[in-house]
Amino acid sequence: MNEKDIQAISALLATPKKIAILPHRSPDGDAMGSTLGLYHFLLKLNHQPVVIAPNDFPNFLAWLPGSESVLVYENDRVHCTKVLQEAELVFTLDFNALHRTGEMEQVLNKLIVPTIMIDHHQLPDGYATYSYSDTSFGSTCEMIYNFIGFLNKKPLIDKTIGTCLYTGIMTDSGQFRFPKTTGTTHRIVAEFIDLGVNNSEIPTLIFDNNSYERLQLLGRALQNMKVLVDKKTSYISLSQKELDEFHYIKGDTEGIVNYGLTIKGIIFAAIFIEHRDENIIKISFRSQGAFDVNQFARDHFSGGGHINAAGGKSYDSLENTIKKFEQIVSNTNI
Repeated sequence: MNEKDIQAISALLATPKKIAILPHRSPDGDAMGSTLGLYHFLLKLNHQPVVIAPNDFPNFLAWLPGSESVLVYENDRVHCTKVLQEAELVFTLDFNALHRTGEMEQVLNKLIVPTIMIDHHQLPDGYATYSYSDTSFGSTCEMIYNFIGFLNKKPLIDKTIGTCLYTGIMTDSGQFRFPKTTGTTHRIVAEFIDLGVNNSEIPTLIFDNNSYERLQLLGRALQNMKVLVDKKTSYISLSQKELDEFHYIKGDTEGIVNYGLTIKGIIFAAIFIEHRDENIIKISFRSQGAFDVNQFARDHFSGGGHINAAGGKSYDSLENTIKKFEQIVSNTNI
């Protein structure tokens, strides 16, 4: 961020305010970690922050400190709308286009208060009053750490804030394996560990808390995997019937797409998940190396994200969506 914006934000935060903090729809570890990390930081500055998620977050993130205070727009639109309308300042974290908030976008478009966007995705929209947008970072949580530093408030970071930010850094970095994990990233999480953050417990809470049904669903997903050897591509599909069969709950399909990239020679992986209640096929893309799944998602499936991790959607049937995908891949240089 430039010095002028930092000074303006410091002035905004100099007196107690009602502040709304928003993650994107279907929030992941980075979205919830960054919003809750900022929430606890703003509490220390005597503000009245409220995290409002567009829809429910996965159960494996429900242990995060402060998660019990999160409002969910889809569960109580009237109250959440009132909180947004009364907010004197809005933070949007881990997304850069208001449509990523789903139905909440209609309310946000009518707000006239200052908005601060902190995000690491490509091609941000211009809705924010102040923007800290940088695609070189592997997570928004790492950017929140820097943002607190910009305000000269790093001494306020404690175990609680560190736990939230560690969670987002760890999950969005693929447990520190992805290319945007730098030496600085490791030095930041080392600071959190020195504050008492339990770096051995957090991965267990997130990744080793499976239900029997989720493991059965994973087994079905792997059975459904197809490999296009000539195109170095794999994909998985899950129908609504299969989700119902294994009693799917939000978060059960998190990370399944990554299994495709563990196959020798595969550099592009996708998963297609049918959600009949929303009349949509939700798609996740992952890649290794230079293949840009962000551009692929933007060009063909109304999505976007990062070079190596992106999402998309289709309003066609699951069968037709997969046929379209195979046809596009057959004509794509991978």
